[in-house]
Amino acid sequence: MSDPIKHECGLAFIRLRKPFSYYHQKYNTVLWGLNKLYLLMEKQHNRGQDGAGVASVKLDVEPGYPFMNRIRSNAQQAIADIFQQIGKEIDELERYHPDIKSHPGLMKGHLPFLGELLLGHLRYGTQGKNKLEYCHPFINRDTIPARNLALAGNFNIVNSDELYTLVGKEPNPAVRFSDLAAMIELMHTYLCEEDEASPEKMDIKKVLKRTLPLLDGGFHVGGVTGNGIGFVFRDAHGIRPSYYYINDEVVVAASERAAIRTTFNVAENEVKELMPGQVLIVSETGAIEIAQILEPKERKACSFERIYFSRGSDEKIYGERKALGYNLSEPVLRAIDHDLKNTIFSFIPNTAETAFYGMLKGMEDYLNKVKIERILSWGRDYDPDKLAEMVNRRIRVEKIAIKDVKMRTFITEDVSRNEMVQHVYDITYGTVRAGEDSLVVIDDSIVRGTTLKESIIRMLGRLKPKRIVVVSSSPQIRYPDCYGIDMSKMGDFIAFNAAVELLKERNNMQFLQQLLDRCNELEQQGILHTENVVKQLYKQFTTEEISDKIARLITPPELDIPVQVIFQTIEDLHRSCPNNQGDWYFTGNYPTNGGNKVVNKAFMNYMAGKNVRGY
Repeated sequence: MSDPIKHECGLAFIRLRKPFSYYHQKYNTVLWGLNKLYLLMEKQHNRGQDGAGVASVKLDVEPGYPFMNRIRSNAQQAIADIFQQIGKEIDELERYHPDIKSHPGLMKGHLPFLGELLLGHLRYGTQGKNKLEYCHPFINRDTIPARNLALAGNFNIVNSDELYTLVGKEPNPAVRFSDLAAMIELMHTYLCEEDEASPEKMDIKKVLKRTLPLLDGGFHVGGVTGNGIGFVFRDAHGIRPSYYYINDEVVVAASERAAIRTTFNVAENEVKELMPGQVLIVSETGAIEIAQILEPKERKACSFERIYFSRGSDEKIYGERKALGYNLSEPVLRAIDHDLKNTIFSFIPNTAETAFYGMLKGMEDYLNKVKIERILSWGRDYDPDKLAEMVNRRIRVEKIAIKDVKMRTFITEDVSRNEMVQHVYDITYGTVRAGEDSLVVIDDSIVRGTTLKESIIRMLGRLKPKRIVVVSSSPQIRYPDCYGIDMSKMGDFIAFNAAVELLKERNNMQFLQQLLDRCNELEQQGILHTENVVKQLYKQFTTEEISDKIARLITPPELDIPVQVIFQTIEDLHRSCPNNQGDWYFTGNYPTNGGNKVVNKAFMNYMAGKNVRGY
């Protein structure tokens, strides 16, 4: 993705089902669970690099001894930092007890994070807050073990203020803008009430049934209680991904199927998807239950997971990304006048590579069809050289763009920083015949267009191609997201800016004021959540008109080479990713009412000149 966006988080949940002596005997290490947690988090490293955290709960701890522990880090390599700290504790133990690893009971008693329940989290700061206190898991503590609660997840909740009101609490100023802080306050209140009502046997399902219906957003959350209950739950639309694996040794849950498969070396069909509205519960005794807490609604699993966020090592995601590229081959062929002989194909590293393979397959299929038709048309009129020339024709592929190591600069002035941005990517010189070859490059998506304009298009222009065609494997991003992706400001979207520019060209800027008046009217009536007003803006133009304007916006003023932009269609997106139909950032069709409120607030902020989030 040329425009990096903060997104997603990663969840890792492990419940050991055997005593530590079992793992010591079978795997020759009492640290088997911790090792698996480390792998499960590292295999989801793509999902969060702002911070990480781990919580553990020990079962059957004698009164007076710690049973719930937590460690968090916002270091540059947060996962490594956390497990290095745990490793130092182990080394310290071995200094005084060299053979302590041979005694599982002693290890459990002395090592804080050697617990039967493990909850790990990787964080991207969607609120722009990267302080340590914003890292998950969050913990609410109590003197009664059952009333201790740790939560972590991949989610955004858009009604956090309402949740605080429900429990009659003022948010802690340190984490005022954290939706997890609101969620844990709500759930902890109900947890304590349930424990008071049933101190002998708390029913965690009752707590979840009270809590989950009050949350407006997309969520995949894991939690553990001090008395040893573990649970993982998912929103009713299945917006955020959730997978689990169970055998007689362990219960595992994570944000990505491939992470579980790799960590535990299991087949695809052994890893199950936690369905929308469901909760996976592991009781204090290890009993497992899959319960339907929320009534499942229309499935709106996030399509960006398939386009970009999740790792492409999952075989289904890999196939879907190739399909996204393949479906773009026809419009690309039209853009280059079907002239494959004078066109070079490439991709913007690094995550667009799989879609590139799909687009390349589409080009090869077309070229093979041309070969067959040409050869058949010759009849007997050919010689070996002529035939060899036709058979050996290939799609021209080059590695044009090279992404350099992330550049950092101490320079704060805009002019100098823009100069640095131009050098985030580099090019391979000598690959393009100046003035003859068209250049086609594919990207995952185009969000702001800043890197395209300031770096990539300028860079490609140095090769002097006849034309530049930029292809996006996703449709135009037109609306904010409020379910886990940090896309919340209307002015950040190049599609929105293109629509505004088209209004200017048509002397119709008063239309924006009409939309603002409608938003103010809805807000005054307390029904801002009932309608996505911004949809009316995009209805003024065709998709092609907006694409053409985007092409002009990303073209540096000094460049005299034609630039064209081709976007994926909504229809082909759905065909490519049939089980992930969540497309609100493209279509404005939000699965919850909170989404409409967010997009309208984002537009109102834009009109007021406020550079703040829409929620």
